[in-house]
Amino acid sequence: MDRPLFLLGVLAASFAAAAPARAADAPVATIDDLVAANRILAHENVVDGFGHVSARDPQNANQYWLSRSMAPALVTAADILTYDLDSNALNATGRTSFLERFIHGAIYKARPDVKAVVHAHTPAVIPFGVSTVKLQPVFHLASFIGAGAPVFEIRDAGGPATDLLVKTNPLGDALARTLGSANIALMRGHGMVVVGTSIPEAVFRAYYTGQDAQLQSEALRLGGRPTYLNAEEASNASQTVTGLIDRAWQLWKRAAASP
Repeated sequence: MDRPLFLLGVLAASFAAAAPARAADAPVATIDDLVAANRILAHENVVDGFGHVSARDPQNANQYWLSRSMAPALVTAADILTYDLDSNALNATGRTSFLERFIHGAIYKARPDVKAVVHAHTPAVIPFGVSTVKLQPVFHLASFIGAGAPVFEIRDAGGPATDLLVKTNPLGDALARTLGSANIALMRGHGMVVVGTSIPEAVFRAYYTGQDAQLQSEALRLGGRPTYLNAEEASNASQTVTGLIDRAWQLWKRAAASP
């Protein structure tokens, strides 16, 4: 065998051996899915130039993955950084981090069940964070909202003169406390945070939170009192819908990948 080709083969084999193996049981918590989630959220108008989505490292629960500070539609695998749960970047190498990365680390620290987090400024949800009208599920695909979305009031944690951004661990911890065991929380004058047990589930919930907000607003404009899902309906519908998330995920992933 030609010696240069042999050496190239040895080097390739050594690099492959050194590459970190992905968990065999984590098909919905990979870098590729995280990139897809960024593209999907942008394509479906859940986020625009702002907003972000993260995933807990499936091989290390004390770390999470989040892109460098950039528009979600432009994220590639090379843009994904690794953070500890205090939201310190472990491999930034000069790349800029999101100011609000503390949202993600605080929630992962408080909620071991959470595997993905979406933060978005979806316009339809904003009115429910600044009014006394609670965001509640009005149709089955938003049944995960349950009894209604709690609202994070940053003034309670940061005083009356913040810029409304969650830029510190104490503010992230306060937001995580507001979220509690819920699937979503609204952020007054800011947007929302949505969690899931997988990347597709978090994306699904972020999308349908916005859809529910639009539908609830339309129902309220009709007058009278909307009929919301009761606790039993929400629980049963949520179990059914969870088994159908992949249908939407595959559609969205294909649409977002199309030129």
